[in-house]
Amino acid sequence: MTHIDVRSALQSSVRGPYSDLVTRPTGAAVRMVIEHQIAGLADGTVVFLDFSHIGILDRSCADEFVAKLLIPMTSAHPAHDGYVVINGLTEDHLEQIEAVLNAHDLALVVQLPGGPTRLVGMVTDAERRCWDLVMAQGATPTATIANRTGLPTEDCQQLLDGLARRRLLRRDANGFAPLGAAA
Repeated sequence: MTHIDVRSALQSSVRGPYSDLVTRPTGAAVRMVIEHQIAGLADGTVVFLDFSHIGILDRSCADEFVAKLLIPMTSAHPAHDGYVVINGLTEDHLEQIEAVLNAHDLALVVQLPGGPTRLVGMVTDAERRCWDLVMAQGATPTATIANRTGLPTEDCQQLLDGLARRRLLRRDANGFAPLGAAA
């Protein structure tokens, strides 16, 4: 796991002591800094993007930064085999991020300060149930998840494969695992 302070990325990409992520050019600049940092990491690394020192996040910047960071990672042939979790969000940050995730049919794992890890964005109820089970139990075989959700094993496998392809769960020797510690 690797932690990246988004404010540090912001300050290295623009002049001045800014802590707000506003405007598309700012979002693009921060995304490029973070993409460069992620590109140097080993495949399979979980990157925690820390927003705890960010003040304002506007929708256009969230679109340019968050959505455009995730789109290539969730493509059929990603350039980098890594995962992103965003932490340190405020409710205002989350509102902007959820809007752009929904607009791009994306989903993301987030951690609010002092709160649980959550799945936000475009997911079905069945995907959310499977994801919640993996988060509660840690690495879990497909058959166990299917049994606990009441889904047929084949349907459950397809849902879990989709969550892994969308970088919301990791595959491991025991089946599927959460990004970070289980709840």
